Amino acid sequence: MRRLNLPCVAALVLLFATSAGLAQGGFPYDRDLVLEARALRGSKRVPVIAISTDGQAQIDLWCKRGQGRAMISGEAITFAVGAMNDEPCTAERAQADEDMLAALASVTSWNARGDVVTLTGARPLRFRIATN
Repeated sequence: MRRLNLPCVAALVLLFATSAGLAQGGFPYDRDLVLEARALRGSKRVPVIAISTDGQAQIDLWCKRGQGRAMISGEAITFAVGAMNDEPCTAERAQADEDMLAALASVTSWNARGDVVTLTGARPLRFRIATN
């Protein structure tokens, strides 16, 4: 009969428990989530979303900025975007804003792995948690 090496088994259990905890922790409230995207021509901005614990969302897109609400329950998330301030911008950036608003409206779930938060809907949106 083969004996189990208890220290190795304990180390493996600890490793799996730790990696599972890192893979899906709580939602990163009150942190800036920066879209993994390149800035569009003529701008340095990329979309940033920050969601407070009470569900208030600050949404800054390529041109538009505004408030919204995020309803989060477990891994489920939905967005309700409020009025957005229009700022002067190119047709390309205005279209990118509209596409992003449509993508946010379709989001149904989220997950986090390390410093990456993915919102899943009609198309996945990958955000990095800002470190500054």
